[in-house]
Amino acid sequence: MTTGPAEPAVPPPAPSAGAAFEARIRRVWFGPHGALDALAGALLWPLGQLVAVLAGGRRHRIAQAKAAPRSPGRPPVVVVGNLVVGGTGKTPLLIALSDALAARGWRPGVLARGYRSTAEGGPPRRVGPGDDAAAVGDEPVLVALRTGRPVVVGRDRGAALGVLAASGECDVVLSDDGLQHEGLPRDLELAVFDSRGAGNGRCLPAGPLREPLRGALLLDALVLNGRGATPPIVHSRVFRFELAPTGLRTLDGAHAWTPTGFAASVGDAPLDAVAGIGAPQRFFDTLASLGLRARPHPLADHARIDPAWLAALPGRWIVMTEKDAVKCVGFDAALRARCVALRVEAVADPALVDWLEDRLRG
Repeated sequence: MTTGPAEPAVPPPAPSAGAAFEARIRRVWFGPHGALDALAGALLWPLGQLVAVLAGGRRHRIAQAKAAPRSPGRPPVVVVGNLVVGGTGKTPLLIALSDALAARGWRPGVLARGYRSTAEGGPPRRVGPGDDAAAVGDEPVLVALRTGRPVVVGRDRGAALGVLAASGECDVVLSDDGLQHEGLPRDLELAVFDSRGAGNGRCLPAGPLREPLRGALLLDALVLNGRGATPPIVHSRVFRFELAPTGLRTLDGAHAWTPTGFAASVGDAPLDAVAGIGAPQRFFDTLASLGLRARPHPLADHARIDPAWLAALPGRWIVMTEKDAVKCVGFDAALRARCVALRVEAVADPALVDWLEDRLRG
């Protein structure tokens, strides 16, 4: 078995303090530990109440607009989004729904914001699988790569929808998040939750909710990630999906393994694991479930990856999410040969796709 370079005396520094801040605030949101976290939650509570009032009014206006007839020529829009900030698995679910609808004869298109990219504040822009993630966003590039369907990013999702509709390439549009975007017309709304539920039930910044949980009652369905997830509010329509690891591949494309094949190849040798997603611990837990011993390196969600920092990690292999892998396309060939992307796929309840298609067909 090939061994990696010796462990350095001083570990490489973390790329930024963003991950530490996110970890701290999530402790406040999903279960305070200690008096300091409890105090922070109490101090943030008034701001959370203000956000709840404003967001409640916005949800009412969105619901009224949604009830109006669809304008001629506009394809139906399905929003796959979060009431909770990040990390619920909505993007893998959107990819699975796009593939399922395409298999049934639909022509899906995808909208995204391009969060933390240079395109975020500009006009709508078409995204291809080979585009720079820093320019258009990591999730849009991943969706374009995985689905092969047209993807358009833009902060103004209504304008981005106009670009997709004008292309004539799609007869249904899936929006990667955007539940709270008033300028986006929509026909169906799905809210994704995982085992963390709604956390402390408060709105930002006192809690993880973008709007009061009661807003979920105006949505068409809740979709739960994982068997252990329970609905955070009683809803008339609840579906489920699970994330399944399906394979690993080096970023240079030279090697590919099944999850069990990679675990057998690595054996007991320690690895480095990098995750710049909303819930990085879920990725580290997935690796552990595959029998992989990995040093965890949690990054802030959508964080840029410094190639020099990445190269300084001591492991022979550096395992990362597909969302992080698209940010490493232009890295040195030797570094990409060490980096391995874990592919996960959302396995959705077939009843969800049946219901979705039934609603789309009216």
